[in-house]
Amino acid sequence: MKRKLAKKNFVLPLAPILLGLLVAGPVALGLLMILLPAFGYLPAIGQETLSWQSWTALFDTQGLGQSVRLSFVAGVVTPVIALVSVILFLAATAGTALDRLIRRLVSPLLAVPHAAAAFGLAFLIAPSGFLSRLISPGLTQWQRPPDLLIINDQLGLTMMLGLVIKEIPFLLLMALAALPQLDVPRRVAMARSLGYQPVLAWLFTVAPALYPMIRLPLFAVIAFASATVDVGIILGPGLPATLSVRILGWFNDPDLSMRLLAAAGALLQLMVSVLAILTWLVLEKLIAQGWQLWQASGNRSRFNRSLKMMGFTGLSVATVLLLLSVIALLINAFAGTWRFPSALPDAWTLRHWETTLTSLSGPVINTLVISFVATVLAVILVLAALESEQRHGRSRFTSLWLLYVPLLVPQVAFVFGLLVFTEFMHWQPGLVLVILGHSVFVVPYVFLTLSAAYRRFDPRWAQIGLSLGASADRVFWHIKLPMLLTSSLTAAAIGVAVSVGQFLPTQLLGAGRVPTITTEAVALASGGSRNVIAIWALMQTLIPMVGFILALAIPQLIWRRRRAMRSVT
Repeated sequence: MKRKLAKKNFVLPLAPILLGLLVAGPVALGLLMILLPAFGYLPAIGQETLSWQSWTALFDTQGLGQSVRLSFVAGVVTPVIALVSVILFLAATAGTALDRLIRRLVSPLLAVPHAAAAFGLAFLIAPSGFLSRLISPGLTQWQRPPDLLIINDQLGLTMMLGLVIKEIPFLLLMALAALPQLDVPRRVAMARSLGYQPVLAWLFTVAPALYPMIRLPLFAVIAFASATVDVGIILGPGLPATLSVRILGWFNDPDLSMRLLAAAGALLQLMVSVLAILTWLVLEKLIAQGWQLWQASGNRSRFNRSLKMMGFTGLSVATVLLLLSVIALLINAFAGTWRFPSALPDAWTLRHWETTLTSLSGPVINTLVISFVATVLAVILVLAALESEQRHGRSRFTSLWLLYVPLLVPQVAFVFGLLVFTEFMHWQPGLVLVILGHSVFVVPYVFLTLSAAYRRFDPRWAQIGLSLGASADRVFWHIKLPMLLTSSLTAAAIGVAVSVGQFLPTQLLGAGRVPTITTEAVALASGGSRNVIAIWALMQTLIPMVGFILALAIPQLIWRRRRAMRSVT
């Protein structure tokens, strides 16, 4: 019997290895394959000698310094604002009704892809946008849109705002997942007993312990913000654009020799992201020293009220902006005639939907297929890896650093290399390559979401099953998986949201032959109708939203006669 079980489960120990290969393998391969083209070697276009010509051409490119500065500043400023907002919010609102409300909104906010949020923000804060209409002409006396450069401003402020309102929910989710391990009430109560005001008590006792637990997610935010492509195209400046956007333009240039320039630019983008992370580490040391001096001062009430006000307003404003951005998309999708400064359209219409539906079907089907297959593959591998970890006693076999590799390395730095490899292997771009490319990014999020619940699972349930003679496999299928159904579906919903939002892997690994909602929406950014863009952005948001709704509804339906099972994690 033991021999039979061992034979049946011989694949399970390989799951963590397969997971690691799927996550880190493509990144390593992509970086390796971008090195040679960056130094002039690309036989596919007749370049067979190493040289510095591509780097010379890169540094001679007009506006390169401004592009690098934009990318670097976005990579540092975005995580600073997002982190401060999350920390102060948690410190100021712990246990309040606002805290509970925002916690419920975290998943829906995560479901809004970056591109959809960027389009919504553009419709919201543009000179002729929804906010401007709400305050005109009563508060501003504007009878026509003001002549202000808000969207695509040269400093990239709007782009950074778009990144902030999307990265705050991500960091908040990571923080909420880590807080149960810190025994927050006991820490705060101890500080309160020493006379510290509530916000300062939380900041002095909880924040220093929480920060190391969300440090890797912060690095992921830095890497993404410094190398964003879709948000850069929609909200970023155009002349010059951010470095990652310019690299994409060079790669798509009809002149194939520009790929050498793109490869060198991709390596430069990696250096910029690494420099942003190193800068963060320096800031981290400086802030830690200042924090220690603040704690040593012994002041128990100074700044408490100001910090509490900042905590209430910062994250709340970001949440409201994101929600209003979705509302702006919804209004524009059904707006007919809408003259400035009318707050709402003069007429509503379905005409834009009727003309767009015929072109929606193909990208929607592709999006559904890619996100479903990539997510199912990720969930299966993650469940297998976590189960293998528990059965074989390899605690945390899958390193968090390994899982964060695709999130810490800018996409533009290694996806180009993957494309060079596929061309070298004569693999045709298509649906399969796009699915595998999406899986590289879906797996980390699924693992990070599911691993905490899996590792908190009470082992006594499995021991009861084993004591009754059930095999380990039967315990998994009949005890663990049903009790972890809600957590598994939530992780799957997040995986779908991540897949739907992928632009660069879809565009490059599909070679433009696999259109999805995201690629088509971003393509409209340069000159599409506002109403049509709103429809595409809404569809981009709708699919992840449906995923989260199903993740909540399915356990309710399955366990409708077993209420206690609905809240099991």
